[in-house]
Amino acid sequence: MQRFLSADTFLEAGCDEAGRGPLAGPVLAAAVILPRDFDLPGLNDSKKLDEKTRFELEPEIRKQALAYGIAQCSPAEIDQYNILNASILAMHRALDQLSMKPDLILVDGNRFKNYPFIPHQCVVKGDSKFASIAAASILAKNERDRIMVKLAELYPGYGWERNMAYPTPEHRKALLKLGPTPEHRVSFKLKNQNPD
Repeated sequence: MQRFLSADTFLEAGCDEAGRGPLAGPVLAAAVILPRDFDLPGLNDSKKLDEKTRFELEPEIRKQALAYGIAQCSPAEIDQYNILNASILAMHRALDQLSMKPDLILVDGNRFKNYPFIPHQCVVKGDSKFASIAAASILAKNERDRIMVKLAELYPGYGWERNMAYPTPEHRKALLKLGPTPEHRVSFKLKNQNPD
């Protein structure tokens, strides 16, 4: 995994999101600026790490990062703007939280909208290529998991503490039985969910 795109002393902010695919809950995004001497064994794309490892890496990411921001878009905003635009908006909000201005934004994936006055570069599978994006993916995923565990207490029966509101058979069966909650994304295909 590369540490940085540029060999220069530019400040690079890695951006990634978590929660585009679930049927409920917010989409989360994080932006992370890492120092040039950053070193964290085991860092990788959050999807390639088990839960225990992700949560073990998070304190070191927060400790070593020069700056980081974590932000979200609500289910209502996802319904209003669509999931792609809401994901990008969440990334912009995470960038807004950075305590220092990066010279370049590295974005996981192939779609982004210009952030004011800072150039960006999209990187397909960037969370497995660049440390800053991998770090952002972990912060976003962990924060979203914490949110979904809390929401599972407010809306029991859907198994969100296990499935994080992804369209698992458990979640789809609960939707048929209990119907949608205020946290469900009504623009997603919630009705006629086939649990089999």
